[in-house]
Amino acid sequence: MKASKSTSIANPGRREFIKQGGTAVAALLAQAGLPQVATAASATAAPSNPLTLNAMPTRNLGKTGYRVGIFSLGGQAALETSHNEAVAVPIVEKALDLGVNYLDTSSIYGGEERWSERYIGQVMKTRRAEAFLASKTKERTRDGSLRMLEQSLKLLQTDHLDLWQLHDIGTQTDVDQVFAKGGAMEALIQARDQKMVRYLGITGHHRPDSLMELIRRFPFDTVLLALNAADKHHFSFMEELLPMAVEKQMGIIGMKIPARGRILSSWTPPSLERQQHSWEGHGAIAKSPGTLTMREAMFYTLSLPVSTVIIGCNTVAQLEENVGLARDFTPLSDAQIAALSEKAKPIAEQALFFRFFQRG
Repeated sequence: MKASKSTSIANPGRREFIKQGGTAVAALLAQAGLPQVATAASATAAPSNPLTLNAMPTRNLGKTGYRVGIFSLGGQAALETSHNEAVAVPIVEKALDLGVNYLDTSSIYGGEERWSERYIGQVMKTRRAEAFLASKTKERTRDGSLRMLEQSLKLLQTDHLDLWQLHDIGTQTDVDQVFAKGGAMEALIQARDQKMVRYLGITGHHRPDSLMELIRRFPFDTVLLALNAADKHHFSFMEELLPMAVEKQMGIIGMKIPARGRILSSWTPPSLERQQHSWEGHGAIAKSPGTLTMREAMFYTLSLPVSTVIIGCNTVAQLEENVGLARDFTPLSDAQIAALSEKAKPIAEQALFFRFFQRG
């Protein structure tokens, strides 16, 4: 049985922090957790999956004080596929059975039908108390976001979210829109004050600057950021954004770990025509398989000061593999981290396809 581990760490300077690499995360894993911080939604009992502590190491979700397993289930892959209930719902059920205690979804996963929220909701109607439940709004206005939240709660079959996030903040325009009069920030604060949500967060894939600006303007509880082994080669999130989030004691959730398979040596690129008709292909065309194993990809990001990583799964077998990797995780050394980054360099653009989309 693995002992539970924590993500609390002293706040080094940003440049020094990045230099510390695996040494920093090893210290981070060894220290005690932060105390629970009261919020407007603190009267709502925090979720608890009794299987988590024996399933994998846990870390603090920043200043929320919630103990999250280091692997969490993402709401894409099978969970965003239409009419896929027979595959998607068992993945969610099995995740909880394996000790996963954090579920991530969004109001835009699965298109207008919002399949991801629908599938997760089928499990939440009987197992809500076992999972820290996170969703998002892509709307930039107050009214639009509140409508998104109302529907999220209905589809997820719950009366509250543990975390509600601004989805895909990529540019200064996004920042200005959400903080404008009548903007989405008004919805987030209202929802928290009315106890429809417990905590507030931000997410982004594109550039670090806009997320850093959000953190300067408001004390968000969490940040969900794209962070894989190719990160430092294009518009790095590790260089300044990650240390800023640590300094603010935010819960830090890593995503795009396998880059929808593109970072993995086991992945076969689709045809050029198929890529050009997919949203990933609008970022960067993949010309070859990746260069890392799933173990290397996951261990790289988990060796950084993240609370957890979210990964979407297409099968129960993929889910079981990921939980097994989380169970076996030990931090990489600084040399190992640097070596994996170099190993990812030849396929960095396809592994960071989301940073090459044309944005307004």
